[in-house]
Amino acid sequence: MNKRFSLLILSLILVGAFLISACGQAAQPAIVIGVNAPLTGDIPKVGEGTKFSAEMWLEDINAAGGLEVGGQKYPVELLIEDNETKAESATKANTKLITQDEVLVIVGPQASKQAVPAGGVANDNETPMVSPWSTNPNTTLDRPFVFRTPFLDNFQGPVLANFVTDEFGFQKAAVLYDVASDYPKGLAEFFKMAWEDLHGPGSVVSFESFTTKDTDFSAQLTKIRESDAEFIFTPQYYNEVALIAQQAHELGWDAPIVGSDSWGSAELMNLCGDDCIGQFFSSHYIAVGATGATKEFIDRYNEKHGYVPDDVGALTWDTMLIIQKAIQDCGEITGDIAADRICVRDALAKIKDFDGITGQMTFTEEGDPIKCAVIAKISDAGEFEFYQQACP
Repeated sequence: MNKRFSLLILSLILVGAFLISACGQAAQPAIVIGVNAPLTGDIPKVGEGTKFSAEMWLEDINAAGGLEVGGQKYPVELLIEDNETKAESATKANTKLITQDEVLVIVGPQASKQAVPAGGVANDNETPMVSPWSTNPNTTLDRPFVFRTPFLDNFQGPVLANFVTDEFGFQKAAVLYDVASDYPKGLAEFFKMAWEDLHGPGSVVSFESFTTKDTDFSAQLTKIRESDAEFIFTPQYYNEVALIAQQAHELGWDAPIVGSDSWGSAELMNLCGDDCIGQFFSSHYIAVGATGATKEFIDRYNEKHGYVPDDVGALTWDTMLIIQKAIQDCGEITGDIAADRICVRDALAKIKDFDGITGQMTFTEEGDPIKCAVIAKISDAGEFEFYQQACP
């Protein structure tokens, strides 16, 4: 072996040793989390709240040098897909995130109309999905890989029926809802059942529907006004609530209009103004008077984005922390995406007594949290104030 050849062999050995050493010190592969949110379409403020909160969580992870799992720190990536507030776009987004991007877990969708079909895609592909806002029972029904952080409509409906009965002593109700959307349709039916359980068959004296994208509710509101209804329950999104309340008052309606958690957007009062002052709705958390970790989140969000976060922002924050806990509880990231997804799913199902900013949560076998609801009152200043709490 000549000297020149020996030097070449030595060089190759040294290069190999360097590469092995470099690989040993290389950063861990990224943990990829998908976000499926309505950044455009009818309710973009909902998507914005989820996006902002998820990005705030990622800032904390990055500041800590990554997400520590089993003694090792992993970089985290968020892949955010716009579902355009459409069911078909939400399912496509989940399919892309799962099959192309190989995300470990998905946050969203938020609205039940997108979360129900998208949840089917996640479950069929054995990928954990956590909705931070969908309250329709079908989102998680018979889907072991699908979870949520809000309460359910079969709890929310009776809470509202009991509240109106106790607060006002009313006997006759009117309901106005979108028949083509999973969330309002389901909640309207749960409310109707609960109300009639309390007051008897026929006590919902007007049960009026419309279709998504409708903007003129005068025909339905006229029927309600001509009935014996003592209040209106409308489980609609903030953009529709403003139109409904304004048109009802233009027609001479002066009785209460009661809403659900879909009212709780930061955009509601910008659209509704005085027409929503004094009304009540159910919610997941109240910003006014918040303390501790909830106040810290609100102040940070407000300073960064210029407005107080709504319930979907707060629920998304809890969702990110719950997902973080589940990933860390796995103890390791194996690199086998199918196995890691199953581990995260199993860890989510075992979470108990989680102290979130929207309340304490323990997951049922169906992937639903056991938690309380809040009744909010819209003050003269247009703020959502705590009025009372209802727990399971």
